[in-house]
Amino acid sequence: MTDRSEWTGRVGESWAREWQRTDRSFGPVTDVLLAQAEARDFASAVDIGCGAGEMTLRLGEKHPYARVLGLDVSEDLVEQARGRTAGLPNVRIELGDAAGWQAREGERPDLLVSRHGVMFFDDPVGAFASLARTAQTDARLVFSCFREPRENGWVRALRSALPRQDGPPADPDAPGPFAFGRSERIRQILSDAGWRDIAIEPLDYPMLVGEGGDAIEDALSYFLRIGPAARTVAMLEGPEREVTLARLRGVVEDHDEAGRVALPAAAWIVTARAPA
Repeated sequence: MTDRSEWTGRVGESWAREWQRTDRSFGPVTDVLLAQAEARDFASAVDIGCGAGEMTLRLGEKHPYARVLGLDVSEDLVEQARGRTAGLPNVRIELGDAAGWQAREGERPDLLVSRHGVMFFDDPVGAFASLARTAQTDARLVFSCFREPRENGWVRALRSALPRQDGPPADPDAPGPFAFGRSERIRQILSDAGWRDIAIEPLDYPMLVGEGGDAIEDALSYFLRIGPAARTVAMLEGPEREVTLARLRGVVEDHDEAGRVALPAAAWIVTARAPA
């Protein structure tokens, strides 16, 4: 399971190198989040866990008179985001942890947005309470996160190709990609942190992982660089590695349709308001 420390090292490096393909895989989520974020005017926005900066970039481009801040713990991702947004004077990218971030004087945000960037807080109630305090009164919160692994077809497909993992089951609420998988947990966290008018809607979408003239190879190489398959395969050797690679290729081939490899994904779209 990916934790915060890995984002400041190996995982952050991988995602920074693969930002084009990770942005592609989250395309439908990005569009829905932007529609929610832009439903009302805003003057100052913060993108929590901005990664390589796609949400920050698109908000900054479409709203040149608004301040947009991208915040992330990974130096590699921050560097990439700064490069992508360098031409936008209304955009700033900072290295930092949103759990303890405080807005500058006169820059309290009236919009907080995050694409799959809020599931890694060690103390989620404390983090969201801190964000509520530094935001403007009645500020809007808009974020996405994965639903439970059993609802995500891409997780089930990859697990079918990987060797069985022995040992006790992982804590589903531990910081990581699926920590916010249960809607009731999200609602309790935000409520305890002081947020109100909480709405949680499911989003099912195709996660595009390969396309073009060699979509299968595109998808296979992506899985070997990002996510649970990359981590597992990197630790395998010999025949077990070859068998696993063959199974993974089979999964990719099963989802290839006319030069596009897409696996089913399931997310929550969450909105809320800061205390009045």
